[in-house]
Amino acid sequence: IGPPLGHMILAFGAYLGGFDGNFIWNRIGAEYSSNVPVWSLRLIPALAGSLCVPLCYLLVVELGYSHLTALGAALLFLMENSLIVQSRFMLLESVLIFFLLLAVVSYLRFHNAQSGSPVRLAWLVLTGVTCACAVGVKYMGLFTYFLLLGLAAVHTWQLIGDRALSNVVTRFLALVVLPLLLYLGFFYVHLNLLYRSGPHDQMMSSAFQASLEGGLARITQGQPLEVAYGSQVTLRSVSSKPIPCWLHSHKANYPIRHDVAAPMSPHAQEVSGYIDFNVSMPAQNLWKVDIANREAEQDVWKTILSEVRLIHINTSAVLKLSGSSLPEWGYRQLEVVGDKIYKGYQPSGVWNVEEHRYGRSLEQRERELELHSPTHIDINRNLTFIAKFLELQWKMLTVKHEDSEHKYSSSPLEWITMNTNIAYWLHPASNAQIHLIGNFVTWTLANLALAVYVLLFLSYLLRRRRKIEDIPEATWCQLLQAGVVCAGGWAVNYLPFFMMEKTLFLYHYLPALTFQILLIPVVLEHLHTHMCASLRRALHGVVLAGLSSVYLSFRTFSPLTYGQPELSAEQLASLRWRDSWDILFRRR
Repeated sequence: IGPPLGHMILAFGAYLGGFDGNFIWNRIGAEYSSNVPVWSLRLIPALAGSLCVPLCYLLVVELGYSHLTALGAALLFLMENSLIVQSRFMLLESVLIFFLLLAVVSYLRFHNAQSGSPVRLAWLVLTGVTCACAVGVKYMGLFTYFLLLGLAAVHTWQLIGDRALSNVVTRFLALVVLPLLLYLGFFYVHLNLLYRSGPHDQMMSSAFQASLEGGLARITQGQPLEVAYGSQVTLRSVSSKPIPCWLHSHKANYPIRHDVAAPMSPHAQEVSGYIDFNVSMPAQNLWKVDIANREAEQDVWKTILSEVRLIHINTSAVLKLSGSSLPEWGYRQLEVVGDKIYKGYQPSGVWNVEEHRYGRSLEQRERELELHSPTHIDINRNLTFIAKFLELQWKMLTVKHEDSEHKYSSSPLEWITMNTNIAYWLHPASNAQIHLIGNFVTWTLANLALAVYVLLFLSYLLRRRRKIEDIPEATWCQLLQAGVVCAGGWAVNYLPFFMMEKTLFLYHYLPALTFQILLIPVVLEHLHTHMCASLRRALHGVVLAGLSSVYLSFRTFSPLTYGQPELSAEQLASLRWRDSWDILFRRR
């Protein structure tokens, strides 16, 4: 369902703990057996989450703000309950946020370093490496990566006239070529480590499955390459939507006889099959095999490798999956129809031979024995790395894994005001539990800081348009860059979810929240610097009250963050600050 680096990082933690692999990770909430090194599996996400605190400090400093402001940012991050919870489990969000923050810090270090500094190039290379790692953990890393590319493009354009300061080729190699090569490298390691058949193989093509040890390869080993008259074959749909499909028929009739419209897809034709060698084959039962991926006219139908269309002779209808499932009388299996308006290449109308047996004998009994005996003509099914990589990318981006809404799924609009939560753990015999709930005060302050920044930005922009400069040019550039990193980081990690059809959860908002939190001390220092002395003293009190409220909110929800101490039903009910929160408790 995503790039492999994050899972390989967790697997590395399991390796350090001596995990022998004998545990099936197929059910959320299942009890771990004694051989599962839970501590080492949780170590890397926890370490990544801890390192995010000093990274927040460094990022604010690199944006040009004071160390006191940076300390405030680190404290806000340190007391954010949702980020703590997410880093305490075997989850990838803390690892993703770590790489995102490190990428931004590295780029700002590169940008702020003096030209010709020996470490400047190292920071640029580290930026490319960490961007690749972020994308390699989750595709969400692309959002921040594109933001950094845009920022780098603007900085490069500003310096492009000065050849002594700008090296476009170096930046392109470090920020584009290097991440691409590393991303390919992650998959190369992944595919070399996982060379055996495993769960969810059926989502991949027959050729991909046959290239793995065990599974389909064990069945197809020694199959004849070329399909010929008399071959006994199994046909599999190239499309895996909604699930993989093999062409077959049942000894059961449609509920209505001689209705040519497909039962679930009336715009297409009904298709039936039968086996009766004593019945002649009239023209309406004839189909033409068309090799869709034929490279030359003389190419023949090949096992696994060839993709074929089955075209009805009389009607020119193409045999394809309709995408619908039959009712109970059809055993809820996928509907196969004849499509008259089939155009172009559609995976749902393309099939390949997965299993192939061929018998040469004319005698029926000898022929059946021959068909069930292994053959000795092998087929080269080894795919290139690029072919596997491209197929895996396509499957990850297109295959839908969630068929229904989850109990704790939510919409992006619910994230901003934290109208939703997720129950992560509940003690089997007590009220001790862990929930993904954020620090309510911090989330409120972050939303307020974003609104204030937008108002400040628009106000300064309009007044500068009228040649009224309220702040020095250096301060304006500093505020603008902080907005690109913090407000821009929030926007690119949040707004794209409104266009996604996948099932979403509150933890998808955490990268955006990270950048939004950093905006709080940035706005406060700017207001403190550019307001009169009397208002500054009032602001000091507001900041102190705000930090105290953040701490009190953190302490209030810490039992739901750490799972201890156990609270009574009344205490748990008092923590339900929103009616939409689903907090569980047992009444005694």
